[in-house]
Amino acid sequence: MQLSELLVPNLTIGLDLGDRVSRTCEVDAGGSVVKRASVATTPAGLERYFGERDRCRVILEVGTHSPWVSRRIEALGHEVVVANPSAVYGSRRRKKRNDDMDAEFLARQGRVDTTLLHPIRHRGSEAQAHLSLLRGRDQLVRARTKLINHVRGSVKAVGGRIPGGSTESFPSRAIREIPGELGMVLEPLLETIESLTVRIRGMDRQIEAVIDAEYPEARHLQQIPGVGPITSLAFVLLIEDPERFERSREVGSYFGLVPRLDESSTSQPQLRITKAGDELGRRLLVSAAHYILGPFGPECDLRGKGEQLMERGGKNAKKRAVVAVARKLAVMMHRLWVSDAPYDPHFVSKKKQRVA
Repeated sequence: MQLSELLVPNLTIGLDLGDRVSRTCEVDAGGSVVKRASVATTPAGLERYFGERDRCRVILEVGTHSPWVSRRIEALGHEVVVANPSAVYGSRRRKKRNDDMDAEFLARQGRVDTTLLHPIRHRGSEAQAHLSLLRGRDQLVRARTKLINHVRGSVKAVGGRIPGGSTESFPSRAIREIPGELGMVLEPLLETIESLTVRIRGMDRQIEAVIDAEYPEARHLQQIPGVGPITSLAFVLLIEDPERFERSREVGSYFGLVPRLDESSTSQPQLRITKAGDELGRRLLVSAAHYILGPFGPECDLRGKGEQLMERGGKNAKKRAVVAVARKLAVMMHRLWVSDAPYDPHFVSKKKQRVA
């Protein structure tokens, strides 16, 4: 714990971010509210409010504006703490609340102990921009999938069927199976699908270029079968600093791949995973785990562990195995990143043999 977390600052400002206007509440070292104000949620507005002040502690919640706002206020010389509302409030918010009350709550919590706010650390602006490239591609893929499903469903509804094949070749296959009465409706959708595919390929080339230019560690992680450019780059960008974790096994929790904990006395129920952290990163790790356990996945320790879990049977055995492999994959990727070691698919089994 840092010294700044132990000392009560002379002034703590709670900043409740709004899309256009944010509310502030200033609390002094004695716990008294000394000022409330409105601040435009713009760079100029923040500059006017925070620019001429002595260093103070500013508390805000994570949200759409929190990345750039936190960087801007830090650049003005203040200590910034970004609170995690899902950890602070749980699944329920307070029944009685408004912007002023939220700002005061943040200020009072941050004045006493910042650890109560479960603070998070935003990534840098460059990493944020590259992550936006991945998120943009993901949105295009989702849009294309929805259009393909719509076309398939429309053709099935009139008794037809589009044969299977690759996503890229879908428009050429579908155009031959579309009944005449649906041609005017569905042909524009096929043109859109084809256009989306071209744009996705272009973004794939951008991602490869970004990795080659700035993220050699992402290329290093692609030694693992099932981990491609998108998964490896997302992993690197979402973690950004591998040293933030004391142990590699903490990475599974960071991506929300560990079970929830609700133990009491002798009750130890099996709960679903927390799904904390970034949804895209978790989804990509799970997708890689599906490949590892699928028909094209090579023999390796990860696949062997997943197969052992599936052999136990029981309800949702396959799903549990996939999540477990995704969690172990995240741990392995972090370990490879930190150590810069080559990937050994049978490292664990060899280690066990040496010990035996």
